[in-house]
Amino acid sequence: MPAYAWKGKNRMGEFQEGVLVSDSRDAAAITLKRNGIEVNNIRVMASDTKKSFGKVPAKALAIFTRQFSVMIDAGLPLVQCLEILGAQQDHKGFQRVIEAVRDDVEKGATLQAALSKHPKAFNDLYVNMVGAGESGGILDIILQRLSTYIEKAVKLTAKVKGAMTYPVAVITIAISVVVIIMVKVIPVFSAMYDGMGAKLPFPTLVCMSLSSALINYSWLIIIGIVLVVVGLRQYYRTPPGHLQIDAFLLKLPILGDVLRKVAVARFCRTLGTLISSGVPILEGMDITARTAGNMVVQNAILKSKDAVEQGRNISGPLAETKVFPPMVVQMVGVGEATGALDAMLAKVADFYEDEVDNAVANLTSLMEPVMIAMLGGIIGFIVVAMYLPIFNLANVFGKD
Repeated sequence: MPAYAWKGKNRMGEFQEGVLVSDSRDAAAITLKRNGIEVNNIRVMASDTKKSFGKVPAKALAIFTRQFSVMIDAGLPLVQCLEILGAQQDHKGFQRVIEAVRDDVEKGATLQAALSKHPKAFNDLYVNMVGAGESGGILDIILQRLSTYIEKAVKLTAKVKGAMTYPVAVITIAISVVVIIMVKVIPVFSAMYDGMGAKLPFPTLVCMSLSSALINYSWLIIIGIVLVVVGLRQYYRTPPGHLQIDAFLLKLPILGDVLRKVAVARFCRTLGTLISSGVPILEGMDITARTAGNMVVQNAILKSKDAVEQGRNISGPLAETKVFPPMVVQMVGVGEATGALDAMLAKVADFYEDEVDNAVANLTSLMEPVMIAMLGGIIGFIVVAMYLPIFNLANVFGKD
């Protein structure tokens, strides 16, 4: 999305300026007005100011943010902090980003404006929270919250990836073993049975046909798999495809439950962090929707945001989407009623992150016997199918 440089006055009549990332100029103006800014000038930033050095690893960003917060808290000047952090950064792409941010700040730009030029390194959530910290004079506290948020997000992602590592490894081994048997072992039996001229059982014919197809049409099978994968990826990039695939993933048994809990934990953690940092609720919901990671959850948050814009509370629209569990909706309602929505969202996020731990453990323990049974069943079927003619011949000779 484009970035807009703006100048205006706040409710106290003080002159302010900054950069806001938004869908359009009108949307940026509405957001600023909602935040109490009387805009005098707003313009889109030139595209050549958008420097891109590639995506930055989340772990590197978390370490950078944690160290940045400690330096700011210690009273070091902003430019000096960025210079030190850039010099000690191992990731070369991120190092260039930090150096570019330092140069912009040194020339007089705000930290928010400097960070907004690098959307691949610093997303909307990061930029807006830093902006809130700058305007409120609590940049060190905001950076601490950001580092905690990123660290928890990294751990959550690692848990899900870790849960998927075992089944993917087992499936890969199973496919490799079956392919080797089909290509190397089955043809030996096929040549032997062809010489016998005997009528073969149906399971044996199935295995021999599959082996022949795999050997003779392997190139066609590979092309077909590649086309399917590429087609799914292209379809996923379209809004309808993205929505349908995300909805399908949420409906999957066991795995869908894990993904839903991950989405809920991310929603609560993100929105709670933004609200506690002074970001307006509507802007916070917009940013949370864009970082949801699932189109179904994103649409649910945006629908709730539209309802909040019309004067409703958050819990009611969230319940109507039927995406969020009742407990989450009730806790959000309690947080709104008590004026402690950010604290309540943080507690819900903690709870669901623990739930993800349990769900991942259950998934791993359940997948292990299922994968072993599947692998044993496939190989067992192949072995029985190929030795079945020999058993039949032995029975015939035994009767003679």
